Amino acid sequence: MTTAQPQELDVQPTPLALLLLGREADPRSERGVECPGDLPSPSDPDLVARARAAKEKLGDKVFVLGHHYQRDEVIQFADVTGDSFKLARDAAARPEAEYIVFCGVHFMAESADILTSDDQKVVLPDLAAGCSMADMATAEQVAECWDVLTEAGIAEQVVPVSYMNSSADIKAFTGKHGGTICTSSNAERALNWAFEQGEKVLFLPDQHLGRNTAVRDLGMSLEDCVVYNPHRPNGGLTAQELRAAKMILWRGHCSVHGRFSLDSVNDVRERIPGVNVLVHPECKHEVVAAADYVGSTEYIIKALEAAPAGSKWAIGTELNLVRRLANRFAAEDKEIVFLDKTVCFCSTMNRIDLPHLVWALESLAEGTLVNRIEVDQETEAFAKLALERMLALP
Repeated sequence: MTTAQPQELDVQPTPLALLLLGREADPRSERGVECPGDLPSPSDPDLVARARAAKEKLGDKVFVLGHHYQRDEVIQFADVTGDSFKLARDAAARPEAEYIVFCGVHFMAESADILTSDDQKVVLPDLAAGCSMADMATAEQVAECWDVLTEAGIAEQVVPVSYMNSSADIKAFTGKHGGTICTSSNAERALNWAFEQGEKVLFLPDQHLGRNTAVRDLGMSLEDCVVYNPHRPNGGLTAQELRAAKMILWRGHCSVHGRFSLDSVNDVRERIPGVNVLVHPECKHEVVAAADYVGSTEYIIKALEAAPAGSKWAIGTELNLVRRLANRFAAEDKEIVFLDKTVCFCSTMNRIDLPHLVWALESLAEGTLVNRIEVDQETEAFAKLALERMLALP
C-alpha cells in the first residue's frame, strides 16, 4: 500500500482547479483510452519564470525527473529524462537531493520511493496522474488469481513476472511469490530466468508485452498463451486451459499503445512509400508482427539517432515523444510521423502540466511538502526484492 501524504504538518493536496481532465473516447480502440484532443493553450510566460525561480531557490535540494512522455513545457525543467526505471535509478543516485519531483505517473513515483533512501521525499505534482494499465491489476484481483492457480494445482509451477508499469502492491506480490520485475528492454531475459525457475509464467499486467516477448523472442506459439480476465469467474479459464498454458497473461494493456491497429500500419505504408514502422512492444501482437522494428522507448530513440538522413519513420508510441523526436531530427532530414492518423496523448501522463509543476516547486520552496508518495515498509521490502532479482538478471 502507498500513502500520498507527508508526516509534516503543513500539507496540502492538489487544488481541484489544477486538475486536467481528459475528453472523448475512441470506440475503435481498447477500453480505457481517453483522448484530450489538443493540449491546453501554451502556458503563461509567468509560469515559466516562476518555475525557474522556485527551482533555483531549492537548488540541490530538488531533483526533477521527466518521463519521455511528458509535454515539452514540463520536460524543460527536468534534470534528467528517461523511462520509468532509469529515472527511479537516477533518483537513487542523487542521495543529496531531499526532494525528488517525479514528472510521470503514480507507479513511477512509487518505484522511485522504493529505490531512494528514507531521507528523500518523492513528490508527484498531480496525484491524479495514474496509469490505466497499472490500475488494471489490483492486489485483491491478483490474490484471487493466485487462489485460482492454486485450485488448479499449478501455483507451485508458476513464476510471476510483473512489468515495471505496475503498482507497488503488484511488485510486492511478485517478490513474495519468487518472481521478478521486467522492463520492455529486458522482458526476454526476465522470461528466460522465470522459465528456469518454473514451468509457467503469470505475466502482469500488460498482456501485449507478455505475448509479444513469448512469441516473438522466445519462439512460443499463440496457443501457449491464455488471457486471465479478472472480471470473470476463474479468470474466464478452465483448470485444463490453465494447466496447458505456458504463459498466463493478465488482461491489461496500455491505453495509448493499445490503440494502434494493423490498419494503422497498412495505411501509413500506403501514404508514405518506403516508411520504416517502429513500434513499442506494448502494441498488439498483429501490429508488432507487421512492424519493421520493435523496441522500448530507449530503443526507439537510439534507432532514430542512428537512422540515415532522408529516412522515413512511423512511430507507434506516445505522441509527446514522437513530436519531440520529429522536431529534434528535422534538421537531419528524417521524416518522423505518428503511426496513427488520430492524435492521442496519454491523458494521465499529461495531467502533469506546468501549473502543477509550478505549484509543487513553489510549495517546496516555501517549506510545504505536497503530494508525497510513500510506500509502506512491508510492501517496499517485497517490491525491492523483486526489483533486485531484475537487477541480478544475467
